Amino acid sequence: MTIQDRCARYLMPAIRIKIGFFQMLAIFETDVRKLRHDPYELFTRMIQPILWLLIFGQAMAKVHVIDTGDTKYLDFIAPGILAQSILFASIFYGISLIWERDMGILQKVLVSPCARSSFVIGRALAAGIRGLSQAIVIYIIAFFLSVDISLTPFSLIGVVLFVFLGSALFSTISLIVASIVKKRERFMGVGQVLTMPLFFASNALYPIAMMPPWLVILSHFNPLTYQVDAFRSLMILGEPSTFGLLHDFLVLFTMLILAISVATRLYPKIIN
Repeated sequence: MTIQDRCARYLMPAIRIKIGFFQMLAIFETDVRKLRHDPYELFTRMIQPILWLLIFGQAMAKVHVIDTGDTKYLDFIAPGILAQSILFASIFYGISLIWERDMGILQKVLVSPCARSSFVIGRALAAGIRGLSQAIVIYIIAFFLSVDISLTPFSLIGVVLFVFLGSALFSTISLIVASIVKKRERFMGVGQVLTMPLFFASNALYPIAMMPPWLVILSHFNPLTYQVDAFRSLMILGEPSTFGLLHDFLVLFTMLILAISVATRLYPKIIN
């Protein structure tokens, strides 16, 4: 084997990784640009968390039916509403994939030499921008509601990390659903079926200790539970993590890798 062959052998993987990285950035930039030209979706998504905190959160805080220990109920629910907002925004992200297929855009993209994994990861990262906008809204509302929000650099960086991680996970699951059902009407129905069980079988609105035993088991298999746990520990002053931040990260990251692997295999099949 010549020196040139050896160099090519060792350099090709690095070159492929570099090309895949720039392809991923191109997909990310394309999706973010679409959001920048049409920010209406962001404003409509802001209404739901505002209603949850201003109406549901304050009403339940007055009733005192949910025992959250020494933590005020508004403090307890704010991280859960952030996770819920990310879930609801991300789980319907796949409908854009169906729309692009119906418009013929997806067919043009899939014939390019870009790796399928770059498409999936780029879209997953772009979903994080939507999640970040939800986080900003939650922080502003929480500030005016006197929620004990932590604003340390570690807390803010941690929240951003878990926002992108959760957004990427749920948007990738959405891409998987879109690749399977292929119809907008069916997708909306499946999206509703997914969001409500994930939300109510988590610790977003009430502690796990209040759940019946069968629901406790389900909550431990629910990725939203670990995202809420991380948010609650990072956002609220003096609130410890139930599972540990490292555990929360590893669970969500592992599920994201699995989701990306499945979505990469299913992605081209949406045009069939």
